[in-house]
Amino acid sequence: MTQPVRVRFAPSPTGFPHVGNIRTAMFNWLLARHTGGKLILRIEDTDVARKVEGAVEAIMDGLRWLGLDWDEGPDVGGDYGPYYQSERLELYKAAAERLVEQGDAYYCYCSSERLTEMRAGQVKLKQPPGYDRLCRELTGDECARREAEGIRPVVRFKTPLEGQTPYDDVIWGNVVVENRTLDDFVLLKSDGYPTYHLANVVDDHAMEISHVIRAEEWISSTPRHLLLYKALGFEPPLYVHHPMILGPDRAKLSKRHGAVSILDYRDMGYLPQTMFNFLSLIGWSLDDKTELMTRQELVDNFSLERIGKTGAIFNREKLDWMNGVYIRNLTPDEFFAAVQPYLMTDLDAGKAVIAEEEYVRAILPLVQERAKTLLEVIELTRFFLVDQLDYDAGLLIGKNMDAAATAKALKAAQDKLTPLSSFDPDSLEAVLRPLAAELGLKAGQLFSVLRVAVTGRTAAPPLFATMAVLGKERCMKRIEVALKML
Repeated sequence: MTQPVRVRFAPSPTGFPHVGNIRTAMFNWLLARHTGGKLILRIEDTDVARKVEGAVEAIMDGLRWLGLDWDEGPDVGGDYGPYYQSERLELYKAAAERLVEQGDAYYCYCSSERLTEMRAGQVKLKQPPGYDRLCRELTGDECARREAEGIRPVVRFKTPLEGQTPYDDVIWGNVVVENRTLDDFVLLKSDGYPTYHLANVVDDHAMEISHVIRAEEWISSTPRHLLLYKALGFEPPLYVHHPMILGPDRAKLSKRHGAVSILDYRDMGYLPQTMFNFLSLIGWSLDDKTELMTRQELVDNFSLERIGKTGAIFNREKLDWMNGVYIRNLTPDEFFAAVQPYLMTDLDAGKAVIAEEEYVRAILPLVQERAKTLLEVIELTRFFLVDQLDYDAGLLIGKNMDAAATAKALKAAQDKLTPLSSFDPDSLEAVLRPLAAELGLKAGQLFSVLRVAVTGRTAAPPLFATMAVLGKERCMKRIEVALKML
């Protein structure tokens, strides 16, 4: 194509931003940034009955979180606005009236009751559902009589009864549809609001959209849109229908597969750079081996031709692995900044961040290697941040040891630690490792007892580094408590 690339992400605010919709936005964004083109954010808010309060804000929040900026839209303006379809109703009305005048559309006065009865009859006869074209050839007088009765009509497109509608899809190649399989679809509803079919065609033309990148579920609608383009004398855009995201059972990703809103993944502690990388590789690939790519690498290498035809699986295990990699690659300052909002949601952690920020900063490197999500950090660091540990005393008993032997080992460790002036990892190891041999224990036996005593857990970050960060006062108090528990 010779015209500049202008793509659009056009969500409907009938729900919160699903990862499938956001992946569509990413493909549009990547093409715009790869080609130096423009991304338009258009809010398709004509389904008034299903509009969800706060959905527009959530959609924008999700896009901003991932760094998917737009060049034109409701909040940034542009030369092709307004960018809410509810503010463009006159354009759709004018297009519908023009189609009626030139004989490519007609007014339909059928009641909802009649249409329901008609569809039930079609189902009973195992016929394909579709309008039976009762009003297609009404005369002007017949229309006037119905108008006089107060019936508010819809406008339907007069689909050709013969011929074919072919088009080339970037992903699916040549697609040919027999016109006789298409019904006379509604363009304008009786309340003056357009259907998706009319509004997106009028707006895509008016906004000079070059590529329509959307999910494959819209393939069946494309012939209708092309017939509209032809009737209106508009040049159609290039169509790109990408496969949908599938759950592990290969069904379309839905709520039963777990969280599906992009904001859910933010709240669960996934990094935006992880989600950007992960979602971009669902259905698109650079090659058969590259999995970790920076935003700029994705922009530089993106092409529509590398989008696959088959639906790709949303693999949660892979997402967790990738998020762990990204977390480990953060600098200490970046990790603190990323995890701080999550820590502030927890009472103990939040208090510590406010009162002892340097202490919290010292803790975080110990858990950074283990965390798969930022939200996990709250639990991984909890024993550092509470005054009293809550654990089963039975955990203190060392392997092949009894309560008496465990208490003896803890008391000996207490005696060795009390005079220490330096409580750093090297100093701790220097006194505790030889102590195990003195007690006739393996190092692992002594260290596991100490680990439970100072952390309340059988698994924790490296013992000496953990004790050093906890500090001498906390460790000695906790060992004293452990001895009393035994």
